[in-house]
Amino acid sequence: MLDYKLLEALAAIVDQGGFERGAQQLNLTQSAVSQRIKLLEARLGQPVVVRTPRLLPTPLGQRLLNHAQQVRLLEHDLLDQIPALGEGTQRLRLAINADSLATWWAPTIGEFCHRRGVLLDLVVDDQEVALRRMRDGEVAGCICATARPVQGARARPLGTMRYQIMASPGFAERYFPEGIDEASLGRAPAILYGPDDRLQQRYLDAYGFKEPFPHHLCPSSEGVLHMALSGIGYALIPESQGQQAREAGDLVELDPAKPMDVSLYWHYWRHGGELLDALTAHLLAASDHWLMPPSGAD
Repeated sequence: MLDYKLLEALAAIVDQGGFERGAQQLNLTQSAVSQRIKLLEARLGQPVVVRTPRLLPTPLGQRLLNHAQQVRLLEHDLLDQIPALGEGTQRLRLAINADSLATWWAPTIGEFCHRRGVLLDLVVDDQEVALRRMRDGEVAGCICATARPVQGARARPLGTMRYQIMASPGFAERYFPEGIDEASLGRAPAILYGPDDRLQQRYLDAYGFKEPFPHHLCPSSEGVLHMALSGIGYALIPESQGQQAREAGDLVELDPAKPMDVSLYWHYWRHGGELLDALTAHLLAASDHWLMPPSGAD
C-alpha cells in the first residue's frame, strides 16, 4: 500500500522546487521531508527525484505525482459529502497560457472560485507547451493549443483566440512604411513571449520567411503589450487585449487581413472527481462569452 504522507512530501518538494520550501509548505523540518523521500525511494527500490542540476521528478516520480493529484481531488469530493472528516477547501494547480490569464480567464473563473471555495495555484506556460505539465503529473488541468489529451486525461475545445500583428504608429512608419514584406520582416524587431513562443514563426511562415529575425523576449503578456505601445517592437497581440489601444490610436494593425487564430483546449484528468467535472462544465459554458467559437463550430 502507498503511504500518502510520503507522496505528500514528494508533491511538496516538486511543487516548491526544493526540499527547504517543500518542508515549509508542510510545516515540517527539511530533515523530516528528506527522510520521507528516502523512505519512499527505499520502498520502491529506485529514485523518485533527480536532485541535480535542479530538482525534477523521475518517470516513476511523475507517475506518483499524477496519482497523488487525482487522490487529492477525490478526497475533496468525500469531504464535501462528509464535512466532519476535515477542511473542505481545495487548491487546484492548473497550467494556463499567459494571454488567457491576461484576458478572459479571470472574469470566466471568478464566480466558480467564489461559489466552490477553490484556491488556484496557476503555472503560466505558453499554450504550445503547457501540456507537458499534465504529462509530468504537476497539474490537474491545463489550457493549451493541443487537441490530443495525454493518457488518462480528456480534452474539450474552449474556443479560439484571435491575434493581430500590432505596433505603435511611429514604429509602423519607421519599419513598415510600404507595408509588410520579407525585407521589412528581416529588419523590424518583434516581441516574443519566450523561446517556446511558436506563434510568431507561424506568422512569418505565411510569408515564406525562414531566416533568423531580430526579436525581444518578454515573459509577460502585459509586458509585450506595453513594449509594443512604447514602440520597442511589433507583436502578435490578442484582439481583445489590444482593442482599447487600437481605438485610442496608440496601436495600429499592421496586417489586418492576416489574423492568427489559436484554438484553445481544456485538458483535465478523467478520474479527477466532481470538482474537475464541475470546473469543466463551467469553463465550457462561460468561455463562449470571451472566445470565438471553436474551429469548425457553427
